[in-house]
Amino acid sequence: MNTRQRVHAVLNYEDCDRMPIAHFGFWNELLDKWVAEGHLKQEQIDGLADGNQKDKEVGDMLGFDFNYFTTYQDLSGFSSLFPAFEPKRVKEYSGGAYEYLNEDGVIVLQKEGLRSIPSEIGHTLVDRESWEEHYLPRLEFSEDRFDNQILEKLAKESAGRSEPLGLYCKSLYGQIRNWLGVGGISYLQMDDEELYGEIIHTVGELVFKTTKRALDSGVEFDFAHFWEDICFTNGPLVNPSVFAELVGPHYRRIIELIKSRGIKIISLDCDGVIDKLLPIWFENGVNTMFPIEVGTWGASIAPWREKYGCELRGVGGVNKHVMSYDKSAVNAEIERLKPLVALGGYIPCPDHRLPPDTKWELVQYYCEQMKHAFS
Repeated sequence: MNTRQRVHAVLNYEDCDRMPIAHFGFWNELLDKWVAEGHLKQEQIDGLADGNQKDKEVGDMLGFDFNYFTTYQDLSGFSSLFPAFEPKRVKEYSGGAYEYLNEDGVIVLQKEGLRSIPSEIGHTLVDRESWEEHYLPRLEFSEDRFDNQILEKLAKESAGRSEPLGLYCKSLYGQIRNWLGVGGISYLQMDDEELYGEIIHTVGELVFKTTKRALDSGVEFDFAHFWEDICFTNGPLVNPSVFAELVGPHYRRIIELIKSRGIKIISLDCDGVIDKLLPIWFENGVNTMFPIEVGTWGASIAPWREKYGCELRGVGGVNKHVMSYDKSAVNAEIERLKPLVALGGYIPCPDHRLPPDTKWELVQYYCEQMKHAFS
């Protein structure tokens, strides 16, 4: 069996010769460290991105079969904005710090040589005027969002592809949160309920249309994938009842379209404690949770499976940090995974990108032991 066949088999509770060994990418700092240590050359990581050829080559060297986040994205990429805002520095400070307008129209504080999640200090989207001037025009559907040559190439390769390819269906709420900020979107819900609903509806309509266009291309996608990141350590950053009322119907409509094209696996990436939103996603068609963060809250497929049954699948749930410890920690983690894998419909995968302290040799050891343990 090839990797694509294994992924379909595991997630659909079918017989499989062995578990596919999945990953979820690497921090840039880790790749830089591995170059410094001599495991990689600089040209091997320049331009590396999820699912591209360089990502596959590094994954092969380590022993992984595939990066789960190998997806087709239209030209607007991670965002729904097209065109994106032109990134630029807007203010300089002493000591190397500066204010930076990013592609979402958010002003963040950054510093030379520091790679981390930047602090948000300003937003372009603050009211109806800024919505209609700067965002609404960027959320119109157009054929310009798609590169037909890429789609034609992927369609021709579909039948012979040996690795899975997902369709990235963007975000129905998390991206809006990014544009407004957590505080901004919370206040908007109360201060201008009409605009709040309009923004959600506009994004939902656009995602439906872009998803349909990609599905109409002739590419055979193995799964569809959404991103949200709208929870934290204590639960959702949105009222679940509001999410169910305003966002849930868009999920249902989009996923019904996806499933009508024969795609069975609908996955979603959301960080944090997701338990209060999970039933809303599940009821509206999402059936695979990713990356199931072990993190500080100890997420696991097991209690969700007990509650929602075999229709809920999972990819993820591996404590990525064991690959920075030692072989005994890796062995213990694999033992912990065995009863979870036995549930079926579950593919273990590091629960986020491998962090900077990850050891090259331990990743190779993990991949080798996973193949032995689940064959």
